[in-house]
Amino acid sequence: GDVYKRQTENAAKRIKQLLLSQNNQDMAVKIGVKRRGCNGLSYTMNYTKEWGKFDEVIEDKGIKLIVDNKAVMALIGSEMDYVEDELRSEFVFVNPNEKGKCGCGESFNV
Repeated sequence: GDVYKRQTENAAKRIKQLLLSQNNQDMAVKIGVKRRGCNGLSYTMNYTKEWGKFDEVIEDKGIKLIVDNKAVMALIGSEMDYVEDELRSEFVFVNPNEKGKCGCGESFNV
């Protein structure tokens, strides 16, 4: 299925750079959510070589992304971008399921 919508070119390029720095062809980036912050959930990104059979595997723009099966419902239709400016450089999720975000930007709820 096409649960997770997509990542922008900027996000794909940055993930490609990060994966290359790991010097491992089998490495992928796993996206998930965890309980955190004042609004319940925050996004997680980790390197992985293994994933569960119910995790969503997405190969797009030359990279492999794994969406944790426990995060699928929270991430349906989401887009990941990579933003770089004078103040920050970070991955940003545009998630149509978000019903609220905390003021500090640390967490969200669906």
